[in-house]
Amino acid sequence: MQETRQNKIARLLQKELSLIFQSQTRSMRGVMVSVTRCRISPDLSICTAYLSIFPSERAEEIITNIHSNEKTIRYDLGQRVRNQLRIIPELRFFIDDSLDYLDHIDELLKK
Repeated sequence: MQETRQNKIARLLQKELSLIFQSQTRSMRGVMVSVTRCRISPDLSICTAYLSIFPSERAEEIITNIHSNEKTIRYDLGQRVRNQLRIIPELRFFIDDSLDYLDHIDELLKK
C-alpha cells in the first residue's frame, strides 16, 4: 500500500510526464501516448510509468524510442519539478495493454 506522499508524487510525475509526451508526440501525426499509471518506490528513487500507446501496432517502435531517450525525458522532468522534488527518480517505462486486453475479451464475448 502506497503512502500519501508517494501518491502525491506519483500523481505529479504522471501529470508532468503526460505533458512531456504530449509535446514530443505533437510532431508525429496519428500517434498518441498517454500515461495511465505511475508508481513510485517507497524511497522515491524509482518511478514506474505505464504508457498507453495508440495505435497499438506502433507500440514497440515507440517504446524503444522512449527507452533510448530516457535521459532526455528525465532531464525534462527534472526541469519541470525541480521546485517540488529534491531528487528526480529513475524512470522505467512499460506498455499498458489493458485496453487491448479488454478489446480482445469483448471480441470473444461477441462470438
